[in-house]
Amino acid sequence: LVAIVPLGLEGFDRLEAVARLLASLHGRNVPPDTRLTPQQLARARRMLQAADGHREGATQKEIAEVIFNTGQLSRDEWQASSARHAVMGLLRGARDMIAGGYRK
Repeated sequence: LVAIVPLGLEGFDRLEAVARLLASLHGRNVPPDTRLTPQQLARARRMLQAADGHREGATQKEIAEVIFNTGQLSRDEWQASSARHAVMGLLRGARDMIAGGYRK
């Protein structure tokens, strides 16, 4: 395997990623990724879960039940639920990430 590291500012992130990859490949402890805060990482994980659910045909309500543990909501409860707006935001963010926004 060969890793190419650009000499611009993005090179620092690439070097960190290469160090984590090497550690993983050789069975060592993988250092934490410092580029994302725990909150950003949790949101990215939820965005990918939402995108996977949507791709598999789950409704936004079903996605909320799994990600936010909302339980069974009536139609009126769902319409007024903050989880509804959160799922819409997760799906919007996931679409942006998948379209190349992950590079930011």
